[in-house]
Amino acid sequence: MRTTVGIIGAGPAGLLLARLLHNAGIDSVVLESRDRAYVERRQRAGILEQGTADVLRAAGAGERMDREGLRHDGIELRFDRTRHRVDFPALTGGRSVMVYAQTEVCKDLIALQLREGGPLLFEAEALAVEDAGTDAPRIRFRHEGREDVLECSYVVGCDGFWGVARKAIPAGLTQVFERTYPFGWLGILADVPPSHDELVYARHDRGFALLSMRSSAVSRLYLQVPDGTDPGAWGDEEIWDELERRFETDDDWYLQRGPITQKTVTPMRSYVHEPMRHGRLFLAGDAAHIVPPTGAKGLNLAAGDVATFARALIHQQETGSPELLDAYSQTCLRRVWQAERFSYDMTTLLHRAPGATAFEDRLQLARLERIASSRAAETDLAEAYTGFPFGPAGE
Repeated sequence: MRTTVGIIGAGPAGLLLARLLHNAGIDSVVLESRDRAYVERRQRAGILEQGTADVLRAAGAGERMDREGLRHDGIELRFDRTRHRVDFPALTGGRSVMVYAQTEVCKDLIALQLREGGPLLFEAEALAVEDAGTDAPRIRFRHEGREDVLECSYVVGCDGFWGVARKAIPAGLTQVFERTYPFGWLGILADVPPSHDELVYARHDRGFALLSMRSSAVSRLYLQVPDGTDPGAWGDEEIWDELERRFETDDDWYLQRGPITQKTVTPMRSYVHEPMRHGRLFLAGDAAHIVPPTGAKGLNLAAGDVATFARALIHQQETGSPELLDAYSQTCLRRVWQAERFSYDMTTLLHRAPGATAFEDRLQLARLERIASSRAAETDLAEAYTGFPFGPAGE
């Protein structure tokens, strides 16, 4: 097989890239190790930045998102039994975010790819990227019980942290930056309408809590728990009781309870691999960087990466200039590090570290009070939350 762009991974990044390339008349092949049902049901991020939503619309993949997604114009910070709303449009010139689950993004993009785009091969396991430093990289993969080779002009690895793409970059050329956190998130899905119409980020002496949602009828909630916690060790009523304690306020707000349909624990880490390009191999999304979920940046960074690559390749084909492709890693990393900074700030602002002192507790409260009382501090949070610019492709 031969194509212009070989894409490893049919998550939102790989699928969005295939769509952007199709719209520009550039052929691609997408290889995905899992089956379609798995890709369309795996639960991941649910917050789309303004730029991500705009790119999906421009790609022709925004119709159902705009019909069924929930536009959010702010978040609520909750601390010391008080509530403070951050008004995104007022602080950012009209920007907002969209609550629309990654599973739904993938369903929309898969349907478009199968109907209009190039080959999308499920249960096609990428085994290795070969000759990445040359003008003719290859992806060796297994599909339908036999090995095959996809010859490419470019390879984009959207295959996550455990994928093969990053391994094709020589270790001597790379730098890795990472941090692990001594806590995780116990997340639940519950068949109950959300108890608030926007996300609530709560800082409490017992630990962080987040009220989110998947739809107007399904709530998504999280509790800070020690790293390595077994989700099965928490009973349903125990979870609701703890959420209630951490969201407590001095007004009449209350938490609605309902049947819990899923429990998971998400570890917390920050990770950046530099560079994000080697020869004609380009890394995107979790293959290159991971952020703690507090800042809602993972999916959005991946969308920014592939929008940057698509724009650069289109520029090269239209002008003959490789300038934007050569700058891919540097361009993406500027945005990545700002997102890493914001996600770290939000994580340390809202989570109570094991063994935290009274001094550290008061510093957290002082930082939150500063956001609640300073338009400049509040604007910095709003601008980061709604998203750092994608550049021309996302404007």
